[in-house]
Amino acid sequence: MSNDLSRAETLSLSVLSIACLAVLANTFQGNGEPLIASVAFSGIAFSFTYSLIRWLTQTFIGAGLKGRDMSKLRKPELPETMGAVCAVVYLLTLITFIPFPFYQDIVAATSGGGNRDVIVERQPSLADGRVLHRFPHSKLASYLSALLSLQSVVILGIADDLFDIRWRHKLFIPAFAAIPMLVVYFVDYGVTNVVVPVQLEPYFGTLIDLGWIYYAYMACVAIFCPNSINILAGINGIEVSQSIVIAVLLLLNDILSLYAAPASPSPHPATDPHLFSIYLLLPFIGVSTALWWHNWYPAKVFVGDTYCYFAGMVFAIVGILGHFSKTLLLTFIPQIINFLYSSPQLFRVMPCPRHRLPHFNSRTGLLEPSMTEWQHPPNRVLTGALKLLASLPVPLVAIRENDKGAITQSSNLTLLNLWLVWFGPMKEDRLAVGITGAQMAVGIMGLFVRHKLALLVFRQDNRR
Repeated sequence: MSNDLSRAETLSLSVLSIACLAVLANTFQGNGEPLIASVAFSGIAFSFTYSLIRWLTQTFIGAGLKGRDMSKLRKPELPETMGAVCAVVYLLTLITFIPFPFYQDIVAATSGGGNRDVIVERQPSLADGRVLHRFPHSKLASYLSALLSLQSVVILGIADDLFDIRWRHKLFIPAFAAIPMLVVYFVDYGVTNVVVPVQLEPYFGTLIDLGWIYYAYMACVAIFCPNSINILAGINGIEVSQSIVIAVLLLLNDILSLYAAPASPSPHPATDPHLFSIYLLLPFIGVSTALWWHNWYPAKVFVGDTYCYFAGMVFAIVGILGHFSKTLLLTFIPQIINFLYSSPQLFRVMPCPRHRLPHFNSRTGLLEPSMTEWQHPPNRVLTGALKLLASLPVPLVAIRENDKGAITQSSNLTLLNLWLVWFGPMKEDRLAVGITGAQMAVGIMGLFVRHKLALLVFRQDNRR
């Protein structure tokens, strides 16, 4: 891949950037229009990320940040950790965007604000009767805590890419990064009640206060989201593709929630959290699309663990501070299935090699389920379970036995390998398309359950 942009790429990115800058300049003629500004910033972030990835390719290889693509015949050497470029551009975009959501408040709070005809909420001072502006410090605190958590997880992710931290140590990395976000949630919101399904109200009442358990749950969400994306990896484009699909699904959830909120003179309580989510998701889609362009089959760069941590933390933040963490998990159903399916290997019930990516057959050019070697035959319970799973009409594992009927190999327990067990060997891009399509289909089904069937279980929809 050339380090330089082609003439067509340079022209296209320049036109996109100039158009987005013009949109940003136009927003200042009105009331700031943060939603329009966020779209414009997303376009600029795409252009910068796309360009930087091209320009920094040889720099990363020269610094030793490189790896071989094991699913190709010639195993080309590609730059790694390009997700760090994506994450840095995203953080700089969010920092630059800070004035726009608070434009009306900043203008009204300054000395020249009285001439701008900006309508904001004001309250009389009890001390001397002056009119004072009520700045939304809680919204700013949520935004800044999100930035701090993202900066922390990006730093830890880069450390993982550089020093290859072991799984048992890096599992809890996102929990430390989530501390600023959880502190702001405690101070600003602090709600730990959960709504009880109608069917269980006679036994538990309408609400249950989980107290500290709810914060433990949110910490688990912050741990699960980054690591689950990191586990479902190993082929070109899959990490970025699943992240873009999840981001689009969450953006669709925000739009549906804002559309369903009733019109009233004062903003609905659900409006600000969903707008906050949109402000974070739009630039994420912008930078991720630029990375996907270079990481899709045949990949020209690798994303590295930094991107997985960064993407997962973005989703955890919008789910927790946007107050829809349970809806968030509906978009993570394939990742949840992959984690549960992988658990016997992750928790060492079965042998777990360091890399469980599908096996590339150099003769056919196709991917096949990778197998893990059993140095010693599994015990009777595991043997019976594996043979049962392998003999199902829809097999959940592939096994190989010796002449005595003892298991010598079994397929690695990942969703990628299971897909190959079900549908047979296939090209790498077809496997990525299949998993991404399943992610989209299951996510849409989850949103349908959330927005159309929720009232069958709960007495009230919190959007209304």
